[in-house]
Amino acid sequence: MKDPIPGGSLQYVLLPQKFGRHQTAVTEFTVLCVEIWSTGIVVNMQLPPANGSQPPQPRIAVQDHFGTEYSLESSASIGSRHLQVFTPSVPAGTRSLTITSRDDDDARFVVALAVPAGNFRGGRLKVGHIHLAGLPDLPSPVQRQPDMQQVPDLTEHREAG
Repeated sequence: MKDPIPGGSLQYVLLPQKFGRHQTAVTEFTVLCVEIWSTGIVVNMQLPPANGSQPPQPRIAVQDHFGTEYSLESSASIGSRHLQVFTPSVPAGTRSLTITSRDDDDARFVVALAVPAGNFRGGRLKVGHIHLAGLPDLPSPVQRQPDMQQVPDLTEHREAG
C-alpha cells in the first residue's frame, strides 16, 4: 500500500470541538482529526466495525472559509481507520475548514474546525506578557527562601578512628 501521507512538514493537527460523527443510510464515519501539512490536508476518520466486508468509503468535501474546495488526491483504509488526502494545503489567512458529506445528492454538514492564526507553529503559541487577574500576589523568590539561621548545619562529620 502506498503511503497516503503527503510529503512536506506537518503544520497543525486540528481536533473537532464537537463530535464529528456522520451517519446516514449510505455511510457512517467519525472525523477524529484533520492534519494540515505544508503540501496538503489529511482527514483522519474512524469507520464502523467491519462485519466481514469493507464499509463504504466516505465521500467528503473539504472547504475553507474563502470558499475554496480542496481536491481529493488519495485515500487509504487500515482496518476501521480511513485517511483521505486533499490538496493543496491551506493558504495563509485561512480561519476555518468545513467538512461536508457527499454520500447522497445533498451536501450535509459534518464538522467545522478552526485553523490557528499564523503565529502558531511547532506546537508553541507565541504570546506577549500574560497577566493572571484575580490571583493573589505570590511572594517573590527571595521571600520564599528559608531563613538561613534556622537551617541546621548539614556539613559532614567524621569520627576519628
